[in-house]
Amino acid sequence: MATVAVITVSDRSARGERPDVSGPLLMSLLAEQGHTAAGPVTVVPDEPAAVAAAVRAARKQAQVVLTTGGTGLSPRDITPEAVGPLLDRTVPGLIELLRADAMLRLPTAALSRGVAGVSAGALVVTVPGSTGAVRDAARLLGPLLDHAVEQLGGGDHVAGGEVQP
Repeated sequence: MATVAVITVSDRSARGERPDVSGPLLMSLLAEQGHTAAGPVTVVPDEPAAVAAAVRAARKQAQVVLTTGGTGLSPRDITPEAVGPLLDRTVPGLIELLRADAMLRLPTAALSRGVAGVSAGALVVTVPGSTGAVRDAARLLGPLLDHAVEQLGGGDHVAGGEVQP
């Protein structure tokens, strides 16, 4: 199972004005699937340097780094801008999956600006900060993480038990 780090991006939670619910929920849901926490959830303010530093630190300890929060249109929502430059390769299908699934129930999910990709050998995915989005991310991404980590380590493409060319 994958080793996962979770980073919550929230000014209010970083200042202690609001408890972080989404980060611990995401970690808990992934742990229920058998994934291992790389450490406690990290909480940072919506500041590009703080987000980038947290991702850089997390990718040294985890195979997968998931952020929650900061993916909307608010002027302080800067997570995609902070994480994007850290990505060596993008994996847009993961964000497309999250957004398409969420839009079936919530049309405003089309406004999410998440990014996903590989950064220094770790898979990094930015997830909206709502508990609903976190539940969806755990449900949709959790089962994919082992295969993604296997691929990052140079494993063969395996589907249905057959090695693909």
